[in-house]
Amino acid sequence: MSVAGGLPRAVERAVVHRCDAFQIFSKNANQWRGRDVPAAEIREFRAKVKAAGLHPVVSHASYLINLATTHPPLRAQSLAAMGDELDRAEALGLQGVVLHPGCYTAGSEATGLDLIADALLELFAARRRGKTMIILEHTAGQGTSLGATFEQIAYIIERMKDHRRIGVCLDTCHLLASGYDIASPEGYAGTFTLFEQLIGVDRLTLFHLNDSKRPLGSRVDRHEHIGRGSVGLEAFRRLVNDRRFDGLPMLLETPKVEGRSPSKIEVDPFDEKNLSTLRGLIAGNKAGGAG
Repeated sequence: MSVAGGLPRAVERAVVHRCDAFQIFSKNANQWRGRDVPAAEIREFRAKVKAAGLHPVVSHASYLINLATTHPPLRAQSLAAMGDELDRAEALGLQGVVLHPGCYTAGSEATGLDLIADALLELFAARRRGKTMIILEHTAGQGTSLGATFEQIAYIIERMKDHRRIGVCLDTCHLLASGYDIASPEGYAGTFTLFEQLIGVDRLTLFHLNDSKRPLGSRVDRHEHIGRGSVGLEAFRRLVNDRRFDGLPMLLETPKVEGRSPSKIEVDPFDEKNLSTLRGLIAGNKAGGAG
């Protein structure tokens, strides 16, 4: 949900879409530094979230952050930016910050994974009293991005000695693009069996539900409206009815209608359509309740 007009406006947008949970950028995703959020705005945001009964609420970290880099200035900048993301989330009472693990611009894949784990441990060590999680998002595997295999994510978690504040986000578009065939019944079953073996469903914190413009194994991250891409409607039907994932938040990152006023609190027609499609897939949900 957009935070245009202030963080509390994102809560109002979630309410008009009948959401149970939502995600925000707590600062501009393409900038290193964000504005200082006034204490009154933080209090209003938290009060509106509580009044609406929304849970969980998460933020997504800036796309500039790269904890896998071997370049010292960029690593220091990334650590500072991720620390700011965590501090903002803590102040806002968010469950966690969703993070793309990073890209190994130099060195090896193994070195990059070690650097990510070490950076996360450093961030947590500086915030021992914090509750906010870091939620590692499985990636599409474009270029040298890490986190495109369950093995890589499992390695980071293991190196962090199964730290209690590390979660995992699975994105349906990324799963397909990285080579996990969730579109077929057999591939869906195999994918989540492997996830359970390597990581464990208890570590899974949330889903991003996005269809994919590109086919299986493309390694290209291009989101499409639900049911209009290569993931397909039946995969989403299986997912929203999978009892293993009861109670887990499933958040949309599908395209929004362009050219609309960013300051208004109104239903986005694309969001409404995608939410309606997903709600209609839930067994026994003929009318489509909140989702």
